Amino acid sequence: MIKFIEKIQNHVISRRSFLGMSAGAIAAVSLTGCGLTKVATKQAEEIAKAEGQWLTAACWHNCGGRCLNKAYVVDGVVVRQKTDDTHPDTPDYIQQRGCARGRSQRHQVFGVDRIKYPMKRKHWEPGGGKKELRGKDEWVRISWDEALDTVAGEIKRIREKYGSNSILVTGGSEMPRTLGLYGGHSTHWGTTSWGTWRWGPNKFGMEDGYTEHSINDRLDLRNSELVVIWGGNPAWSAGGSPMYHYLQAKKAGAKFIIIDPIYTDTSETLEAQWVPIYPGTDHAMALGMAYTLVTEDNPALNPLIDWDFLNRCTVGFDAAHVPPGADPKENLKDYILGTFDGVPKTPEWAAEICGVDPEAIRDIARKIGKTKRVALFTAWAAARTNNSDSWPQMFMSLGAMTGHMGQPGRMTGVSCHFATGNGGPYLVKPGGNGLPVIKNPVTDRINDNEMWETILTGKYTAGYNKKKDINIQLIYHGYNAVLQTRSAMNKGIEAHRKVEFVVSHSHFLTTNSKYADIILPATTEWEREGGFSNGNREMLIHYTRITQPLFEAKHDQWMAIEIGKRLGLKAEDIYPLSEKQQIFNQLAGATVIKEDGSGMEKLVTITAGDIAAMGVAGKPQQGRITLQEFREKGIYQVERKPGDKYGHIAYEKFRQNPEANKLKTESGKLEIHSKGLADLIKNYGFTEIRPIPTYNRAIEGYEDTFKDWDNKIKGEYPLQIINPHYFRRSHSIFDNIPQLREVYPNPVFLSAKDAKKRGIKNGDTVLVKSRHGKVLRTASVTERLMPGVVGLPHGAWAEIDEKTGIDKAGADNILTGPIATGQGTAGWNTCIGEVEKYNGEALIPDVKWPQRII
Repeated sequence: MIKFIEKIQNHVISRRSFLGMSAGAIAAVSLTGCGLTKVATKQAEEIAKAEGQWLTAACWHNCGGRCLNKAYVVDGVVVRQKTDDTHPDTPDYIQQRGCARGRSQRHQVFGVDRIKYPMKRKHWEPGGGKKELRGKDEWVRISWDEALDTVAGEIKRIREKYGSNSILVTGGSEMPRTLGLYGGHSTHWGTTSWGTWRWGPNKFGMEDGYTEHSINDRLDLRNSELVVIWGGNPAWSAGGSPMYHYLQAKKAGAKFIIIDPIYTDTSETLEAQWVPIYPGTDHAMALGMAYTLVTEDNPALNPLIDWDFLNRCTVGFDAAHVPPGADPKENLKDYILGTFDGVPKTPEWAAEICGVDPEAIRDIARKIGKTKRVALFTAWAAARTNNSDSWPQMFMSLGAMTGHMGQPGRMTGVSCHFATGNGGPYLVKPGGNGLPVIKNPVTDRINDNEMWETILTGKYTAGYNKKKDINIQLIYHGYNAVLQTRSAMNKGIEAHRKVEFVVSHSHFLTTNSKYADIILPATTEWEREGGFSNGNREMLIHYTRITQPLFEAKHDQWMAIEIGKRLGLKAEDIYPLSEKQQIFNQLAGATVIKEDGSGMEKLVTITAGDIAAMGVAGKPQQGRITLQEFREKGIYQVERKPGDKYGHIAYEKFRQNPEANKLKTESGKLEIHSKGLADLIKNYGFTEIRPIPTYNRAIEGYEDTFKDWDNKIKGEYPLQIINPHYFRRSHSIFDNIPQLREVYPNPVFLSAKDAKKRGIKNGDTVLVKSRHGKVLRTASVTERLMPGVVGLPHGAWAEIDEKTGIDKAGADNILTGPIATGQGTAGWNTCIGEVEKYNGEALIPDVKWPQRII
């Protein structure tokens, strides 16, 4: 084999020459300890022709897919990538194919902008130094010893001066172990993706308390005659095979209705009836549909409501079925009819709020009520709304009213992320890693929406009518993108410039790291021993090391141990198990459903020789496949076919006998009247709701675009800004990859009507502003967007002009504010603003921007 590493060790690369290299040459950069090197095109071609090995590479980012990713490795050099070809692709036994993001993984791992060494902000000193320079200071390379000594020293100093709760850890599982043993640390909490589906549904009755199990599996979806998708666009936002599931349902004869502010690629592909709606007003439309069902239902001549299901399986729909001790007036039917508040929730009432034509509301309600087998789906987007804590309860109530639950082809619930169109528990899954839990002695938990203001003001909401003082002086960023992906980024930057110390583990100069004092370079999953990833319920991926750690990057576990040792802790207390032992434990504990569907059994056969080769402790075992086969294929997938014993019908047993198969609610039933939900929301301390799913106007939602609602006079911020997921990124990850920036330019989407009114043309640089911040983007004018709505793709890395305060990258959380409601939901899809043609210098394409290389 050609010794390519020897050939290229002495060729130092400049940034300019690196960017000019071919894709093959870029992929060939993976040397340890010798700096970036330049591989001539001829040498890259030699590498491509040489004998190598296909290895299963991690695709670890949270798009919901986590598909099979293979890397062809020659002498530690990744020559090319491919995806699943382990078996022929069929609708029943599908391949787990990767997307453009997964296929660009090598450009991420071997990127010229990797953080190569520990770095320190030039003007930092104990206590913060020139804190105002965070985000714009120069960087100085330091040794690992200096970096670890500095971090440990600041942890010790700040803890002794201000207390353990002055240290806020924002993510990663490693440093919480060290700090948990060193007196503890403050934490944060919130609902970054799930919206109000996160905790509330556990109170009113999700099956198994988990929203992604609340729909039937993908093979049963083919039994549905009508599929209604409320606020979901899996063609963009659900990685892997979900769109294929929907296409099989379409092929089997299902019709589709999609309710969404955008005419999405999903709508186009499925030839769906598109119903445009204002963001955050879905609840109002559902109430208008419910009014139609209640007033037009005739059990003998025009049955629209499943009274049998309502009466047996729910509580609170009407006065006769409220829970014992509850006010009979607190029932959904009377609220819909306006019996007590004098406001019937008619389609006309709903239309004023949601923008959907009243006849369309009636038509959809009738179709759902009259069609025998309906899949009633929603994604999380509609619940990422301020004051939307009653929306999931209303959505499930609509499904209960029509009885579309617990039977083949009939389902109601969340269809997104890894369970898009394919609900049910995992059929194959890894075991635990065996690490003991280390309890955090500090109980301070700050909601994401208050996090930055808490640092600035020293107070946070700790429960109903309860505020608590706290003095955060150290922000510790593990594996996360908190500054980038939480609300009120401008407040976040201000908070980062207030505290005495900020440290960040990182692969790149992310937004977290840009505003830090110390950056610790972390290895990617390709540089580690390996691991596991679940995508959909039918498969488990086992990936392995692709290359040795690049430059001076270290595993986060190593950092936690080394910092802990400097704090006087023992390494074996922090991590009593090696990385290899943790992986072995997951292998040994992996299980797969038995062929007869009766339970789970061991997945992997492990021999004494396997254990010895890994250098771990364990016992031989017999499983479904050998360890060698699992490693070579990199995936185990349960083969599906119609009529198999691996299907899932959500709520099936509950529907058949609700008394014998109670839900985890106070009544054991689906609670349309839920005191538990109302109490939960109240106890968080932000806002309150009623026990029945009433419509609650969103803060900075559609109604707030008017300064005079009655006369429909628009205010200073007349547009609603939503944040669709975008192919260029998985949340914020991959945004720095030039190849993806070239293909996906990250515009802001404007409706043709709104653009014309503002004199904006396609390609113009526009200023998007809210009361919380301003961003620049290039306009993409389209007829596919409901007028009054702006689509700003989620996750762009902020690039703020320090003179103007304007972000030119279009970071969505520059525009959001610190608004906490209900269960602490991040209300990203309730942001109001304005768009205007920018009079300054036009933006150049993102792909031409300098990379963040330090």
